[in-house]
Amino acid sequence: MIGRLNHVAIAVPDLEAASAQYRNALGAKVGAPQDEPDHGVTVVFIELPNTKIELLYPLGENSPINGFLEKNPSGGIHHVCYEVEDIIAARDHLKETGARVLGSGEPKIGAHGKPVLFLHPKDFNGCLVELEQV
Repeated sequence: MIGRLNHVAIAVPDLEAASAQYRNALGAKVGAPQDEPDHGVTVVFIELPNTKIELLYPLGENSPINGFLEKNPSGGIHHVCYEVEDIIAARDHLKETGARVLGSGEPKIGAHGKPVLFLHPKDFNGCLVELEQV
């Protein structure tokens, strides 16, 4: 069911500084900031040869990233995203195995324009997991 690693998301307290660090220090290809109001974040994708890094910055006062950054002021890894071919079949299978899908359980459109779901970190060794349909 699980496919390739799509991205690792890192919450950052300063999106411009983090983008510049990847661009200048590591020589990475850094995308433009992209607001995702449905998810309460602004994202920047760092393109790597085998995956992506997603920099997350709060968009608005109700952003889920605000709480994360309060607990981790320097930022840190927020979630990992895996690809699945059929997000509804994956969701249903995961629910059958006892995994908790966050939110309503219905996919939302993510930053790549594809359906995504998030799985409770307590069900995956403390790691928030995003699934993205490809």
